[in-house]
Amino acid sequence: MNESWRSRITIEAGKRGGRPCIRGMRITVYDVLSYLAAGMTVAEILDDFPYLTKEDIQACFAFAAERERSMLVAVA
Repeated sequence: MNESWRSRITIEAGKRGGRPCIRGMRITVYDVLSYLAAGMTVAEILDDFPYLTKEDIQACFAFAAERERSMLVAVA
């Protein structure tokens, strides 16, 4: 898997409660993914947040995929 997301997704204890953010800004991976889940397109997000790039959004997908891959669920 392409791990270039590591250079774009940052986690800082004092910023947004330590949630993963994009390039040190105050917009979180969760924010971007929730906009997409609500039906916004990548183009709409980029229009609303001109400081984001297509690569930033791709990094959110890659970050989420990596977290999902490494998530363990206890089965009873």
